[in-house]
Formats: sequence, structure tokens, C-alpha cells
Amino acid sequence: MLTPTVRRTLAPRGQTPILRNWDRHDRISALSAVTVSPKRRRLGLYFHLLPDDANAHGEDTVAFVRQLRRHIPGPMTILWDRAHIHDRSRRVRAYLAEHPKVKTEKFPGYAPETNPDEMVWQHTKHGRLANFAPQDTAELRSALIEEFHRIHRKPELLAAFIRHAGVPVRLRC
Repeated sequence: MLTPTVRRTLAPRGQTPILRNWDRHDRISALSAVTVSPKRRRLGLYFHLLPDDANAHGEDTVAFVRQLRRHIPGPMTILWDRAHIHDRSRRVRAYLAEHPKVKTEKFPGYAPETNPDEMVWQHTKHGRLANFAPQDTAELRSALIEEFHRIHRKPELLAAFIRHAGVPVRLRC
């Protein structure tokens, strides 16, 4: 959202930092995935930003999985949370039925600490982009793309997210 995530920051005594923004509810929805190559143990981050103020639906999930399949051929296991746009969507279930090489597993009920992708968002939103007050969604979109590309180029950071989540995968880093 355009409203910044406000975090404590350091400033010279008597010079309180001021975030200039107004009550805007414009937002960007996104789909993302942390990937682990089973043979080479390579890590990756894939993401898709939806148009401004759009909600993610089952067809967006299918389009994202198709994008992943173009980059990662062969069998695939997807671990995802229990959001309705995942395998409860009729379109997603139909896609999965047509593609038996794509298996799915669910994370436990509300347990974001077990999901490395949630840690990507936590790191981005509450760490790197904390106190960021964009003027519009174009500036927010640009910052998100830059941050996700930065994370994608840091396999050691992705490995830390996976280790912290306790996902039982052997990694090379």
C-alpha cells in the first residue's frame, strides 16, 4: 500500500523524522515464490505484480504457476498457504488436474513463520522499505521490482529465509 510501514529510526536529537504522505489506499497485489532446484540446489525468487488495486484470483495463480513452469520444467512441488486463491479455486484445481507433474502441499494453518516466501515479504516491507512513502503506485512498483531483483541475486539471503522457516531442504550456499 502507499501508506508506509512506520519503523523506529535514528535521527539527530531534536530532529524528529517526518514521513510525508496522505491517507491513500492504493495498493499493488503480488504473487511470489521462493524456489529450490532439486538437483543443483539453486535458489530463486519469482514474482508477478498485478495491476494497481487488483485483487488476486485463481486465474492469477494459474498464470503464475504457468510462468514458473516455463522457468522450471519437470516435476514440481508447490508449498503454499491456505489462501482461497490457491488450490481451493476451481480454475487452479482444473489446472492441477491437467498437470499431474505439479504437486501441492499446504503449510500448516496460520503459520507465516514456516513460509520462506512470507519472510521475503517481511524483509522487504518491514525492513528494506520501512518508512518508504511513495508518491504513487508507479514509484511503489519500481521499488518492489528493484528489491525483489536484489533478493533474487542473493542466494545466501534466500537460504537464510528457508533455514529460518525450518523447511527440510539441503541447500548449497
